[in-house]
Amino acid sequence: MNILIMNGPNLNMLGIREPGIYGTDTYDGLVRMLTQKAEELGVSLEFFQSNSEGALIDRLHQAYFDRVDGVVINPGAYTHYSYALHDALKILKMPKIEVHISDIHAREDFRKISVTAPACDAQIAGYGLRGYVMAIEQIIEKTKTEETNNESV
Repeated sequence: MNILIMNGPNLNMLGIREPGIYGTDTYDGLVRMLTQKAEELGVSLEFFQSNSEGALIDRLHQAYFDRVDGVVINPGAYTHYSYALHDALKILKMPKIEVHISDIHAREDFRKISVTAPACDAQIAGYGLRGYVMAIEQIIEKTKTEETNNESV
């Protein structure tokens, strides 16, 4: 199973940007933590981070052709206004989970609205970096459930 982990603007600055909100772990630390967890779970992860909306959209399009099994996405600030990311996510039929390190629903009013979440199967917010692990586990479970349902048909 191959899962794409996508991160949008400013996620490369984890540990530097507002550590009181996002913690002190770095982006490299996130990648190491998730790589170790993926080994335990027996899945393969691919990581992609960009501060550019177009690059994120291009990578989502490529995910269709790569036939990845699932997408974990933290769109960063694009969460709140990128209908282009929403549309790119809608193209993909595999499980997609939106993740936010902070609880966006308990922050500024503009952060409470996600235009990308409706294009995903679920949203996980406010669990810190653990939210990524939860998303990976949900994709694994959803994929197993779909495989079992397809075998029953």
